[in-house]
Amino acid sequence: MQQLSVNITIPIPSDSVIISRVELEELKQAQLQGLYWSMKDLENRLNYKSEWIKENILYPSKFRKILDVKTGGFVFYPQSKGQTWSFQASDMAKFLDKHFQDIFSN
Repeated sequence: MQQLSVNITIPIPSDSVIISRVELEELKQAQLQGLYWSMKDLENRLNYKSEWIKENILYPSKFRKILDVKTGGFVFYPQSKGQTWSFQASDMAKFLDKHFQDIFSN
């Protein structure tokens, strides 16, 4: 069997770098570390209104037991008027990815 070796040079613009997909995903996750979302942030992220988010993600008991800070989760559920929702961004993003089918199969 014969082989042909060819060296090819591909120019990469000086403002660009090449990284692996794994490293890219790690960088994306690192961006969310230490970041908290408000309900408005979550609405923008999901492109759904808060009413839909509450009805389909936050209030169903199968999700609330995972999400609620009272049960070891990463979502602060307001207890009284004037308090605001708070979401630990990195864990909420992972939850949404992991439970996509569960959320949208209702």
